[in-house]
Amino acid sequence: MEQPKGVDWTVVILTCQYKDSVQVFQRELEVRQKREQIPAGTLLLAVEDPEKRVGSGGATLNALLVAAEHLSARAGFTVVTSDVLHSAWILILHMGRDFPFDDCGRAFTCLSVENPEAPVEALVCNLDCLLDIMTYRLGPGSPPGVWVCSTDMLLSVPVNPGISWDSFRGARVIALPGSLAYARNHGVYLTDPQGLVLDIYYQGTEAEIQRCVRPDGRVPLVSGVVFFSVETAERLLATHVSPPLDACTYLGLDSGARPVQLSLFFDILYCMAENVTREDFLVGRPPELGQGDADVAGYLQSARAQLWRELRDQPLTMAYVSNGSYSYMTSSATEFLHSLARPGAPGAQIVHSQVEGPIHIGAGCMVSGLDIAHSEALHGRELHDLVLQGHHTRLHGSLGHAFTLVGRLDSWERQGAGTYLNVPWSEFFKRTGVRAWDLWDPDTPPAECCLPSARLFPVLHPSRDLGPQDLLWMLDRQEDGGEALRAWRASWRLSWEQLQPCLDRAATLASRRDLFFRQALHKARHVLEARQDLSLRPLIWAAVREGCPGPLLATLDQVAAGAGDPGVAARALACVADVLGCMAEGRGGLRSGPAANPEWMRPFSYLECGDLAAGVEALAQERDKWLSRPALLVRAARHYEGAGQILIRQAVMSAQHFVSTEPVELPGLGQWVVAECPARVDFSGGWSDTPPLAYELGGAVLGLAVRVDGRRPIGARARRIPEPELWLAVGPRQDEMTVKIVCRCLADLRDYCQPHAPGALLKAAFICAGIVHVHSELQLNEQLLRTFGGGFELHTWSELPHGSGLGTSSILAGTALAALQRAAGRVVGTEALIHAVLHLEQVLTTGGGWQDQVGGLMPGIKVGRSQAQLPLKVEVEEVTVPEGFVQKLNDHLLLVYTGKTRLARNLLQDVLRSWYARLPAVVQNAHSLVQQTEECAEAFRQGSLPLLGQCLTSYWEQKKLMAPGCEPLAVRRMMDVLAPHVHGQSLAGAGGGGFLYLLTKEPQQKEALEAVLAKTEGLGNYSIHLVEVDTQGLSLKLLGTEASTCCPFP
Repeated sequence: MEQPKGVDWTVVILTCQYKDSVQVFQRELEVRQKREQIPAGTLLLAVEDPEKRVGSGGATLNALLVAAEHLSARAGFTVVTSDVLHSAWILILHMGRDFPFDDCGRAFTCLSVENPEAPVEALVCNLDCLLDIMTYRLGPGSPPGVWVCSTDMLLSVPVNPGISWDSFRGARVIALPGSLAYARNHGVYLTDPQGLVLDIYYQGTEAEIQRCVRPDGRVPLVSGVVFFSVETAERLLATHVSPPLDACTYLGLDSGARPVQLSLFFDILYCMAENVTREDFLVGRPPELGQGDADVAGYLQSARAQLWRELRDQPLTMAYVSNGSYSYMTSSATEFLHSLARPGAPGAQIVHSQVEGPIHIGAGCMVSGLDIAHSEALHGRELHDLVLQGHHTRLHGSLGHAFTLVGRLDSWERQGAGTYLNVPWSEFFKRTGVRAWDLWDPDTPPAECCLPSARLFPVLHPSRDLGPQDLLWMLDRQEDGGEALRAWRASWRLSWEQLQPCLDRAATLASRRDLFFRQALHKARHVLEARQDLSLRPLIWAAVREGCPGPLLATLDQVAAGAGDPGVAARALACVADVLGCMAEGRGGLRSGPAANPEWMRPFSYLECGDLAAGVEALAQERDKWLSRPALLVRAARHYEGAGQILIRQAVMSAQHFVSTEPVELPGLGQWVVAECPARVDFSGGWSDTPPLAYELGGAVLGLAVRVDGRRPIGARARRIPEPELWLAVGPRQDEMTVKIVCRCLADLRDYCQPHAPGALLKAAFICAGIVHVHSELQLNEQLLRTFGGGFELHTWSELPHGSGLGTSSILAGTALAALQRAAGRVVGTEALIHAVLHLEQVLTTGGGWQDQVGGLMPGIKVGRSQAQLPLKVEVEEVTVPEGFVQKLNDHLLLVYTGKTRLARNLLQDVLRSWYARLPAVVQNAHSLVQQTEECAEAFRQGSLPLLGQCLTSYWEQKKLMAPGCEPLAVRRMMDVLAPHVHGQSLAGAGGGGFLYLLTKEPQQKEALEAVLAKTEGLGNYSIHLVEVDTQGLSLKLLGTEASTCCPFP
């Protein structure tokens, strides 16, 4: 599904608490821009909060100032000007406070979700979900201005939330529904019927919450998202120059101003609520500030007074998204584990870890940040209701690991008696021998003796590395004589609060990325070896854009070299080609192109000989020489696709199992054998017959054998001649040969596998018919004289234009083989001939499927099918139609030559590339092609022209999805003009040009439609042709003897 148009952000800002984290989070934004989650032209800024406790309001003002500064500089100004906001869409994302369950905060907490439609595969963090919501759901349609979004909540918003921006001004909050019970510990909005915000309650009384209840019985929660119009954002920005609000920005603090803590919702927005009076606003305190001394209150009152002056006249409205959801990410482990769990999943989580059993992680547990070595400490233990985390640390410049262990039920709040490891502190002290003085200084007030401030967690041991065992001992009564307690006391320990500034967030994110790519390599191997219809292209893009394609290439090499199935090996090589193409980053030329550079012939020769392992190794050695610039990468990708074609060719060659001939009387010298065939029209299922789809998915195509303007337009004739030579001729008609070739030695046949070489198809026919053995030690004349007493003359013709889409080349190959075999004293059945053409086209290296020869060699209306297996076998079923329906069909079926020559080979390469990439839309479409063939056959059995028209219309849409670009503009114009007159229409074959076939609503419409098209400009040299179902198929006849001339083709 195509991604809807989102907001083209001018600036995206991520605010964070710690200056050491700014570069880390800046890189994370840049990574997401490379993944196309953020528009390419967006300015990305990670901004440190001026002070740790400036609050969400202060962080917003500071971020707005930084954005305006950068945009002003970009625009050439030397001072900050708010004019730059008038054409800007700015998104401010707040990281917020530290989070007990993820070292990188709530924004980078990974969620149990995946986006199968994402162009780049990656871990999905809360930040990614919020970016998607802001860009594609909440943001679209909004005027220029400033969006502010917290990252401390989990949001769900429908695709179209129904927000109107007509006549908007001021600020707008986004509210999502919540229960009355949830609202008791949260913020809610009170609005009038028009959505004007009257008041904002935090932990309101029952009466206040009841006043906010909406008709759906829910209340609108303060949900962390707000939009400021340009006017309101300018007003807010203007406050940064005046004390005390200047202290919310880095400029004020750099000037020595005293920090002030402001709330976005309960300071900045609260003053805009309609029912709030100036007196109540000035004496109030935001909930995030808590209680403090009078001096702080006075300073805050001064800040609020300034906000009131600037913003009071700005309207504050609410957009209520009734079918969305909101959940604040609290410090409750129980709630966090619930939010992580997939429906039906066990109540335990192992994240960002590589563990090795046997281990028992019971209900209510989370294990994070452990590797295999760390997990040994868990052997023999059963964990229940615990959170065990490994942390990357940087202590005085030294990198290290630390571990924390807490109980699921432990409270991170400072009030209350408190617990540790799910038991009261007194019980913990009794069980472990730990004393209060081990954890807190003697002068620490009792209210401050809580879990966040307890020095529980060792970060450095004097003589050894630390591990989970340095905390797990606390779970049991000690029977080691106090050794574990002494080791713990000997370690340098920090509290959770002290640990936060020491966390190495860059190392944490790097380790997660490394673990992701290690599992991605296992996934790639499994997908390929298990033949799963899962696309690896998002994973390939991830590896390339994050700078680590090497391990992926090595894994793909291993899969290809070790594959016992040529289909698996070919797909692995196609994936290598995709990696190389992605590394070129859209530069270096088109992916489709030649693949016969001499430097690649050595690895190709190994593959041709069946030595897959040596071939893959040689390919990798050659690949290393082609990685230096985009043009070489693209050419290398083409050669990997060429290597895959060798394996496809070998798989299709298995069709030879079903090729057999019977000896018959040898025609006399000079006696012509003439083979003639109709063309074919495909009504459904095309592309499913194309290798490798034909034997990996299984194919089904419904085709008609047809005469064009009453003629069977394709044919060949062959005869024996006394001269031990091969005389070849190709022409547009049986009596007009324009290309004439004489082969007197084997060297003259060497270009049989070069499709564009003169007479290549005819040369390949002699080889595939077994008349000539091109690698024999015997000369050509010796072979011919010894077996046949002379040579052969072979003529082929087609009255159809090149690139017609009516299956000409494959049907021509069938007539040539049939005529040659009969001239050589053999007869081949039609079904055997179908497989022989498959073999010939692989020898010729054009590839292609089986539908053309089935459509033209077999008479009438039929369905060809191949199973998802090797050897490749095609079976044909005649479709029985009601009496008289064939004539009715003839009266309503027309061909229109569009005048456009199609380029099927490039279309074929694109389709194979998409199939090997297992793009979801292509895989689904391929299954639909096969399914619709059976529906189309039923429409023929019913004799329903309208149903057949629907099949044709649907079929053309399927073709366009399979091969984008197969519909030229002139053809689209022609189809639009013809649409009112037809039940359905489609370009023949692969599309891109050639013939258009129509099922008209009225019979015998040739002249009428000629008149319609004549009135349409810009259609080019088109022509309309009569078409009728051919009930004969391939015909073979022997003519009288003609003497050959010693000088062929005078």
